Amino acid sequence: MTLSEFEIKRCEKLVAEFISKRRPPPHIRAKLDLAFRIRAQSIEIFEVRPHWKEKDKTVEQSVAKATYNRTKGNWKILWQRADLKWHGYQPNPNVASVEEFLDIVDRDEYGCFFG
Repeated sequence: MTLSEFEIKRCEKLVAEFISKRRPPPHIRAKLDLAFRIRAQSIEIFEVRPHWKEKDKTVEQSVAKATYNRTKGNWKILWQRADLKWHGYQPNPNVASVEEFLDIVDRDEYGCFFG
């Protein structure tokens, strides 16, 4: 089940504030930027870079993902390992709110999100 329109707008506002705080300075953004998308019940944060060979194309590298579980009322935190698959984040695989998810990603205590 997807998020409601109200929930999507709330998530967009919170994640946009997080992104604006973490984005690189304007003069670097053509080479490295940070963005997000919300699809169905998931929020994905990713880096955007120019393609190494075709400079007019961009490449996205996932940073973090949170998926809402409506029946449990929590968000599952995921990170993408070198195998390019999403894995549950330990030691906090689930949190109660988007704010908690963003706080964990911001702190990045184990270097899973930003390295």
